[in-house]
Amino acid sequence: MKQFFTRNPENYPSSPTTIKPRRDRGLVWYFYVAPAVLMMAFVFGYPVVSVIRYSFYAGNMNRLIYVGLANYNAIFHDDVFWTSIKNNLLFLICVPIMIVIALPLAIFLYESIKGWKFYRFVVFLPYVISATVIGITFSYLYQYNGVLNTYLRSMGLHALALDWLGNSHYVVMSIMSVIIYQQVGFGVILFLAQMINLPSEVFEAAELDGVTWWQKQWHVTIPQLKGVLEFFAITEAINMLSWVFNYVYVLTSGGPANSSSVLEIYIWRNAFFFHSYGSASAVSTILMFVSVIMIFIYFRIRNRNSVKEGGAL
Repeated sequence: MKQFFTRNPENYPSSPTTIKPRRDRGLVWYFYVAPAVLMMAFVFGYPVVSVIRYSFYAGNMNRLIYVGLANYNAIFHDDVFWTSIKNNLLFLICVPIMIVIALPLAIFLYESIKGWKFYRFVVFLPYVISATVIGITFSYLYQYNGVLNTYLRSMGLHALALDWLGNSHYVVMSIMSVIIYQQVGFGVILFLAQMINLPSEVFEAAELDGVTWWQKQWHVTIPQLKGVLEFFAITEAINMLSWVFNYVYVLTSGGPANSSSVLEIYIWRNAFFFHSYGSASAVSTILMFVSVIMIFIYFRIRNRNSVKEGGAL
């Protein structure tokens, strides 16, 4: 019996299956994921390469003519293109406004005020509704003879009954209010989810130290939301640059006189109205690289913060 449990391999009973080396078993998983990776590379990679390629050509899809950088030169001399860029940059103002609105709302909802479940539902509801539906609703609200102006006139405030969507001085501001209304719920849910996961001991220690409610939020809550604040800011900044087509198209279609045009509207018009696929591809390429740069900046910030937190530990 003692001899059977010695380390001589001959003493162990033979197994019907042979265990493969760990390295060989690890390579098997790559074959499982390879079809999905190749499919995604084709679905996302091929359109990107095609758009970049078409940006150097003119004509229709049946007969393309290589023109080099002529499409880029043409759009850089187009006033509508620069107006579109200016409006996209103006929409970036929505990001800090949404943070200023969403953060206090999340803090108050975290405190479980009376009726907090209903308020969470009300705040998050606009975000789950389609942007097209939101845009159509606000178009009835902001029309010159719409709901808002009718109410203002009934209150005797005729001076405030403005042409919110038909005046070039107010149209961008009106669209921004619609975007903020829908997107702020996303920020509230993000911040609230992060606060729920925060350790309660930190808040209890702060309360034992005698800090006020405002001091607790400023010195305890907000610093621990730094990561999710960065994520929300970068995500919404990318949206303001490349994801506002639905709002603008439904509310104004870029009018009046291109005063509310954005890059997505500019691309859409060049591609489907003017059939200038090369110009549309050139603007799409520029927009894509701007988005990639912003994503790169976000990951750089996250890596830097991770290094600092690791060093602090």
